[in-house]
Amino acid sequence: MGDSGAMNIQQIRNDFPILSRKIYGKDLVYLDNGATTQKPRSVVEKIEKGYYNVNANIHRGVHFLSQAATEAHEEARKTVQGFINAKESSEIIFTRGTTEAINLVASSYGELLSAGDEIIVSVMEHHSNIVPWQLLETRKGIKLRVIPMNDKGELLLDEYQKLFTEKTKLVSVMHVSNVMGTINPVKEIIDFAHSKGVPVLIDGAQAVPHLTVDVQALDADFYAFSAHKIYGPNGIGVLYGKSEWLNKIPPYQGGGEMIATVTFEKTTFNELPFKFEAGTPDYIGSTGLAAAIDYVSAIGMDKIAAWEDELLHYATAELLKIDGLRILGTADHKGAVISFLVGDIHPYDMGMLLDKLGIAVRTGHHCAQPLMKRLGVEGTVRASFSFYNTKEEVDVLVAAVKRVSAMF
Repeated sequence: MGDSGAMNIQQIRNDFPILSRKIYGKDLVYLDNGATTQKPRSVVEKIEKGYYNVNANIHRGVHFLSQAATEAHEEARKTVQGFINAKESSEIIFTRGTTEAINLVASSYGELLSAGDEIIVSVMEHHSNIVPWQLLETRKGIKLRVIPMNDKGELLLDEYQKLFTEKTKLVSVMHVSNVMGTINPVKEIIDFAHSKGVPVLIDGAQAVPHLTVDVQALDADFYAFSAHKIYGPNGIGVLYGKSEWLNKIPPYQGGGEMIATVTFEKTTFNELPFKFEAGTPDYIGSTGLAAAIDYVSAIGMDKIAAWEDELLHYATAELLKIDGLRILGTADHKGAVISFLVGDIHPYDMGMLLDKLGIAVRTGHHCAQPLMKRLGVEGTVRASFSFYNTKEEVDVLVAAVKRVSAMF
């Protein structure tokens, strides 16, 4: 990305007013992007304009505002479709986020399963891609099989292939690890599952903000992500599903929007995508997400990936110069996330002291307790980067970690 990229970053940072905040009298260094990203002005303005100009309940309304809001919502669906290259806009289901999207699949696809059926997940999954399946274990008697990994934090594909039996009914894995940054070989994972006639759900929460995702090229059956991790609003997300699967599985929730006809004797369901969107749609959220997608698309996902990769390599090299610092997750293919520990300093202590220096990082188990067990630690300190972060901020982080380490 070179110097022109570096120059643009200042311009980009001006689009994010929160980045110029002071925390305890220090410049904010925001390195908790894996948890949630900050919002550019264009997204916040889109939300404000939505409420001030076209606020109405969408669909079914004959009046002008309702029509305008409906159009904006369905336009947003097309924006998402284009962004992840889905075949049809009706394959884009709006949810409250990745977690709800996974729960939707667990609940609806889960209806097709019976006792003894097996679902394959991986050892590095976020709790939101473990617990919904465990609820299904309780409800339906299904079994979970777990893909192991090596010490670098890479999934063992040969072990993955051995987990398949005639009982395997679904594979559900994350695209990018929220703890280690590992970019999983999801295309190979999907191809092998399909060779066994098994569909695949990909948790793309940490991938969509950082990589170009093409659901048709991946051939994913389901793909989930959240708006708030890609510079959009909280409380809205996406489940992409191939229409053949979405037509096959029953609705997730019942209510308005998702019906065609209702009588006390029988109800028929609406067509896709509405079959899975019970209740008043969050058109403010969907249009805010579309504005965020427009924003990152204007910068270019390839440029974003290149700059974040540069930050990752720079930060990795600088942090490793610190005595006693170790990085957990050293996969060959990695996103801009660094989980680390220094000596036996507790991650919470490190995080609290970094906060006093204006640096926002995440500490703890990162909703991945089985992974922590595999790594043999209680938790880590995690710095996760965005395209609006700078090398100067990395230098501030490194100096602060050194300073805190010296105190112990």
